[in-house]
This record gives sequence, C-alpha cells and structure tokens, in this order.
Amino acid sequence: MNALLVGLYSLAGFLAAVLLFSAEPMIGKMVLPLFGGTPSVWNTCLLYFQLVVLGGYALAGFLPPHSQKAQVVERELVSIPALLLVTAMLIGGGLMLPFGVSLPPPSHRAEAAVANPTFPLINTLARSASLPLWLAAAASPLLQRWFAATSHPRANDPYFLYAASNAGSLLALLAYPFVIEPNLSLKAQASLWRGGYVALAVLLLGCGLAARALRGGQASDGGEELPPFRSTTIVPNRRHLATLLLVFIPSSWLMGVTTYLTTDLAPMPLLWVIPLALYLLSYIVAFAGPESLAVRLAGRSLPVLALAVILVLSAGFVHAWWMPLHLLTFLAGAVACHGALARLRPPASQLSWFYVAIAVGGLLGGIFNAILAPLLFRRVVEYPLAIVLGCAAASGANGLASIATGRRLPAELVLPAAVFALTALVVTDQAGLASSVSGAFAVIGASGLVVFALKSARRRPIRFALSAGAVIVASGLTQGLGGRLLHVERNFFGVARVTEDDAHTLHRLFHGSTLHGQQSLDPSLAREPSTYFTRSGPIGQVFASFDERLRQPGTKVAIVGLGAGTLGAYAQPDQYWTFYEIDPAIERIARNPRYFRYLTDCRARVLEVILGDARLRLHEAPDRSYRLIVLDAFSSDSLPAHLITREAIRLYRSKLADGGVLAFNLSNRYLDLDPLMGRQAADAGFTCRIAYDLDVSIEERQAGKQPSIWAVMAADERDLGPLAADPRWRKPRTVPGARPWTDDYSDLARYLHWKSWRRNPPS
Repeated sequence: MNALLVGLYSLAGFLAAVLLFSAEPMIGKMVLPLFGGTPSVWNTCLLYFQLVVLGGYALAGFLPPHSQKAQVVERELVSIPALLLVTAMLIGGGLMLPFGVSLPPPSHRAEAAVANPTFPLINTLARSASLPLWLAAAASPLLQRWFAATSHPRANDPYFLYAASNAGSLLALLAYPFVIEPNLSLKAQASLWRGGYVALAVLLLGCGLAARALRGGQASDGGEELPPFRSTTIVPNRRHLATLLLVFIPSSWLMGVTTYLTTDLAPMPLLWVIPLALYLLSYIVAFAGPESLAVRLAGRSLPVLALAVILVLSAGFVHAWWMPLHLLTFLAGAVACHGALARLRPPASQLSWFYVAIAVGGLLGGIFNAILAPLLFRRVVEYPLAIVLGCAAASGANGLASIATGRRLPAELVLPAAVFALTALVVTDQAGLASSVSGAFAVIGASGLVVFALKSARRRPIRFALSAGAVIVASGLTQGLGGRLLHVERNFFGVARVTEDDAHTLHRLFHGSTLHGQQSLDPSLAREPSTYFTRSGPIGQVFASFDERLRQPGTKVAIVGLGAGTLGAYAQPDQYWTFYEIDPAIERIARNPRYFRYLTDCRARVLEVILGDARLRLHEAPDRSYRLIVLDAFSSDSLPAHLITREAIRLYRSKLADGGVLAFNLSNRYLDLDPLMGRQAADAGFTCRIAYDLDVSIEERQAGKQPSIWAVMAADERDLGPLAADPRWRKPRTVPGARPWTDDYSDLARYLHWKSWRRNPPS
C-alpha cells in the first residue's frame, strides 16, 4: 500500500510538472510573432510563469484555514469541502482550454507596437489560460501537503516528491524542441495538453481521496528540524532573506544566460529550454542530496568556471563554441545555490511557507531581469552581475551572511580595488602602458591578484566575487567591439550601439554583437551602401536588374527593417519608400545625422518610417501597391520566423503589384535557411533563387563589404528578370520531409548549423 501511495503521488506530481513546463515553450512560441520575436519575449514569458508558480504555491499553502496544530490543518486540507473546492477549480480550468492567443484588434496595433510591450504581453498571457496553469503549478506543493497528512513512514519529509516533480519538468522541456515541436502544430499541442489536464484532474482527486482515507492518526510536529548550513552564523531571522537570495540569484542567472545566448543566435524553443532544463536539473540534484558529491563538486568548480566565463565576456568572445562554457558555469552555480537552499529547508509543517518563498525569490529574479534591468542598465549588466553574486552566495553561510549584512565588506574591497586599478591602466592604455614593460608588469600583477583571490575563493567568497567583478568593470572601459562608443540605449528589443572607428572613419550600428549597418564619414563614399547591401553584392544585383521597372514614376518600395537606413541609398527621385521598423530606438538613431545620413540624404520623393511589427502594419497598406518588398528585419542574428511563414508570404503577395518581387536577407551566422526558403516558395506558388556572396576579399572588407546571403521570390520566373539566368543566383536546395512553416508550425532547430560563415555555398 505504501508503494502504491508513493507511486500515485509521484505520477500526479510528474504529470503536473510535464504539463506546466511543456506549456511554457508552447505558449511562448504562440505569442512570439505578436511581439516582434525578440529574446525579451521569452524573458517576459518566464516572468509570467513565475507569477503563475507563485499563485499556485500560494493556493496550495493557503487553501485551508490556518491552525496552530499541523494535524488540524491537514485534516481541513483533505476535508470534503476542500476537495469539492479543488474539483470546482479543476473544472473551471478545463473550461478555459485549449490554449490560444490572437492578434490585437487593428485599432490597437499601432499604439501597442510603439509602447513597451512587456505589460501588454503579460496581459495577453494572463488571458490565455491562467487558471489551468495556476492549478498545475499548485499541484506539487499541494501533493506534498496531502502526503504529509498520511500515515506513510516518509510523511514527515515529503520533499522527495519535489525531485519527482522536477524530473517531469525536465522531461517536458527536453521533449519539446526534439519531439513535440518538430512533429506537432501548436493547435495539436494545445489539444494534447487539454487531454493531459483531464488526466491530471483525475489523479489529483485520487490523491486527495487517498490522503483522506490514509491520514495519520495522531498529531505530528513535522519531524525534526533539518540542519541548515554547516555554519550556524545565519540566525533564524535572516533565514528568510537567505532563502530568497538563494532562489533570486539562479533565477536572474537563468534569464541572463538565456538572453545572452539567444541574442547571438535566435530566439527559439531549443535555446529557451536548455538553460531552463539545467535550472530544473539543479533542483533535482540539490534536493536529492544537499550534501552529495555533485553539490560539493559544483561549489568547488564554480569559481574556476565563473572566472573563465568572465574572461570570455571581458574579451568580447561571442562565438557559439563558447556556449557549453556558459551553460556549464550556470549549472554549477545553480546547483551550488540550490544545494545551499536545500540545506535550509524547514520541517514538513512549514512546507507551504518554504515553497511560497521559493516562488517569491524566483519572481523577484524575473522582475529584476525582465522589467528593472532594461530601465536601470544601458547594457546587459544583469548576466555578469548574477555570476558575481552566485560566486559570493553559493559557498553557503559565509557568502550569504556577507551579502545580507555587509559584514567585513570594507576589508574585502582592498584586493578587488587593486585588480581594477591595474586592469584599467592597461585596457585604457594610460601613459602607453599597453606596449611597455610597465604594462606587462601590470598585467602580470592583476592576473596574480585574481589567481590569489581564486585560490581563497572558498574561504573568502566575497573577495573573489568582487575581484571577478572588477575585471568585468575594468574591461568595460575599453573601446570594445566596433570602436569608440558614441551612443547606446536599451529597451524591450535589446541594446543598440553606435560606434566610431577612427582608423577607417566609419560609424557602425550594432544590435547586441551583430552589425546592422555602417556608413563612411568620407563625403565621397557616404552615399554608397555598405555591409550586406553593397552594389556588388546580391541586393545590389537585385536593384540593378530591376532598375528599369523601379524607375517608373510612382513606384513604391517597402523595406521591412530599418537598421542604419542603408538601403535608402538605392532610392530614386520619383519613388515612394516605406520602411517598417519595430524598434523606436533604431528609428531615432537612423534619423540622427550625427550618426548616419542615409535617410537624411535619401532621394526618394516620399520617405516614410512606420513603427511596429511588419506583420501587423503591412495589413494597413493598400493591396497590389509595392513593386519590391525587401525583408531585412532581424531578431538576434536571424530573420524572425513569423516573417517567413505561409501566412506572412501570403500577406506580402497581396501587397505586391503585378510583376513584383520579394527579397529576403538571409545573412546570419548559425542558420541554413536556403532549403526552407525553397519550401516556403513552393508552398506559396512562387519561384525562388538564392545568392551566396561569402567570398569577400580583405580589400572589400576594408571598403565596408560584409558576406551576405539573399533570396528572391516572384510569382513567375519571368518576373525575376536577369536573375533567373544569372549563375550567381541558383535554385534553393531541398530537404526531404521538410514541412512548410506556418503560424501554427515552425522548427527552427532543424536549420541550425554551427560553422559560422561558411566560405562556400553548400552543394
């Protein structure tokens, strides 16, 4: 009987976790097209689900009336009225299914697109199906409370059920990008989720009845207090703060590392779920054995791994090859923090408070990253900050007590101050130190101090953390990627930077680490398009091939994605040009002649910039009006998936004039979109050609040209003009079994490749 009871409760907790954590990427993918496809969409989704978890944990904790005696509380919890209340909520949640989100009304699209989408996104998520998600989140702590009310021998310590719940969460997350997403549409996923919810409702009611039938016959005080830290320096009134910190730091770290990775790749479920799966794995490892070898190893390896990541961040290395280091360091930090958290767990009588505290700490991390950080910091500071805090806190009582009280902080500042001073002297090249013997001694001295701090990291975690932070802060004093910083601003859509390269007399626009445009300061070259848009490149060939067609008076051209406004260099006096841009910061930068003059010098008769997502705003354009539509929008380093679905291409086709052409900028570092474009074109009844311009000479690079990949589509091959017979433009490759992308189905992971900028096009 005892084994059956454990099996029933484990299965219910497992299924609840599977449902909750399969819903996260599913709903995140549903809302991604509505809010621009940026990495911040996923962070906001995580914040919303943290709110759901807090609501669920609060429901599980406060469902019955409170009482001084644990036995009375648990009897009330498994009473018939309580079970009827749970049943009613489960039925109400089922009536809200299946999940679904929709486009905002046309009257609200423009204003919603320009405003900060964080709170509209949370509102959209809340209206999707909050109650069933809330109940799924409540299941784990509720089941543990019910189990604690039984006569089972392990009733005094039901935390082992938490590991089973997290195992279900982990399975759901790993299954989503590899099994669920490639094989099921969003509609099918939502229907499958509804079936799982019905099964969960049956299991929960069965668990409640079992708890009522097998409840303990005598009062229990919840067992002996489980030991907290090895050190007793944290007194009880600081225990709550320690708990919150040990959850807040990994939660913030989770969002930080996810944003960092997706900014340079693409916002997609695969890159969402890997960090989240590691986060859940850390809970499983920590609560399975807080004193285990795995937890101790994580704590001991964290300083070494963290220092390696900090050096990579400081050097500006962003290649995908570094991804395993970032993820491994995050896992070590999360296991170390959650191991310390598991040692703090209270007896079963205080289980509800503990889970609410975990939910509050996670929510605070989400609020900090998703809402406060973009307002407080001009750059993505929260990621390295979480690493530094993790190094300080993960060692346990010493680090937490120092963070919570500021104890010994002045004494810990001496060595980090020296590290910062020596590093800053070199990176800023004060007095020519970078090329002198004194500079070499400064580098050796700074490195030695950091190594010294690393060796004593377990005994002096605050000193090591501050020393590592000093390296990051000092490295920020360098010119950095692209030259001297002229302007930087951050919003929901990311960090935009304008830099000046004195050596080449250029201004450059970066979004994250991706170059989105540059312009020469030489007056004779200022009007020449550069980077991915040069006249010798594929898009230059498009404009040259259709020059006669585009020169007809009144010709309209649409550009999706503004960047620095480089494509405006191709505009002719009798043309009407419309740029669609989702990020207001990009428009401000492109229109500022101190940074770029492409828009200022544009020769088009009418030049208009329309703010908002192109899928929403293009609906307002007259049908059959554009002779050329160029898709140059980028989310992270990739064309947003929702801009190349069946429905999107159908929209573009309705806006194209007879004989009109679509052009897509496919240039990116890690996605092979060639076969996808062929599949999308065939699905839409279009003909398609792809051009690879990757073999760029050193001289061309110095002149401003960047490698690029472009695709063109038209309703008839004759509409492609000279490009149809040009050997530089060839038909796209095919992938057997590939499905066309729709708003209901896409599988970006299928098209990932890890060789950045292949020298030659694939055969």
